[in-house]
Amino acid sequence: MHRFELIFNIFRLKIIVFMKSNVAIVMGGYSSEFQISMISGNVVFNHIDTTLYTPYKVIITKKAWYVETEDNTKVTIDKNDFSVTLNQQKITFDCVFNVIHGTPGEDGKLLGYLEMLNIPHTSAPSYQMGLTFNKRDCLSVLKKHGIHTAKSLYFNQGETIDTEYVVQQLGLPCFVKPNNAGSSFGISKVNHIDQFKEALEKAFKEDTEILIESFLEGTEVSIGVLNYQGETITLPATEIVSDNDFFDYEAKYQGKSTEITPARISETQLNNLNSEALKAYKALNMSGFSRSEFIFIGDIPYFLEMNTVPGMTTESLLPQQAKAHGIPLKKLLSNAIEMAVKKN
Repeated sequence: MHRFELIFNIFRLKIIVFMKSNVAIVMGGYSSEFQISMISGNVVFNHIDTTLYTPYKVIITKKAWYVETEDNTKVTIDKNDFSVTLNQQKITFDCVFNVIHGTPGEDGKLLGYLEMLNIPHTSAPSYQMGLTFNKRDCLSVLKKHGIHTAKSLYFNQGETIDTEYVVQQLGLPCFVKPNNAGSSFGISKVNHIDQFKEALEKAFKEDTEILIESFLEGTEVSIGVLNYQGETITLPATEIVSDNDFFDYEAKYQGKSTEITPARISETQLNNLNSEALKAYKALNMSGFSRSEFIFIGDIPYFLEMNTVPGMTTESLLPQQAKAHGIPLKKLLSNAIEMAVKKN
């Protein structure tokens, strides 16, 4: 009898060990980046290692949160515990893979909810996500750590903006940006003072806060930083050569740019870039994915912004960089889940 119990327990342990984890891949969101998030989310769903994980498409919109099944049925998420009932069986999630660009995934709102429910997620903690999503606050923190940035001014909707003062402080050209937005939505390059009116209206359509930055002319690069197998690493940088006046939405998503990985920069520039990217990641107490944009003035990289929910298509910059580092997409996704569960 004792031997039978031992064999049974060993068999039960093996079953437990090989049970697949339920992973909710959250996509969609409330912002202009909805469609981009859906593309990234579907790529994650199709490339996740199904020998280890059972993936579920969880689509979040302002009107509904639901799981989309294989037959395109929409089953409502129970927001009380972030569960779903499928075929009369309640499904809970061992981890949430966050692929929502913009609010509520990239600004930390959804993640705060998951943290209250003690559900692991692949992003940084909610506070860090909110901090990095707010360009003004992110730059303020990094400046105190000696990281170079463009000169900037901040305004709230309803304030009187003296454009002559802006030009006096920042010069022309300059950039007008929504403070809380991604994918270059709402960004304009202002070359003449009479272009401010249209640029400001465009930015305020995306956010009630805006940032106006001085123009930096130099080589633009993007570099991924992540926690990989317990170590914070930088990935090979990508050089951005835009066909447009700057790296706007068309350049990012409609083929109007050339992306060169690894970037054509000197060893000194690369060392400086790796150092600054790691410094920014650690100064902001980040975890999970990040992809930061810099422009070189001489050998000095100037920080532009940090993207904490980068695109995850096979053509997106972070997967490109991971592949160049020897990390295939499936392994990149599995690592994100493993790191999320370990830190929870």
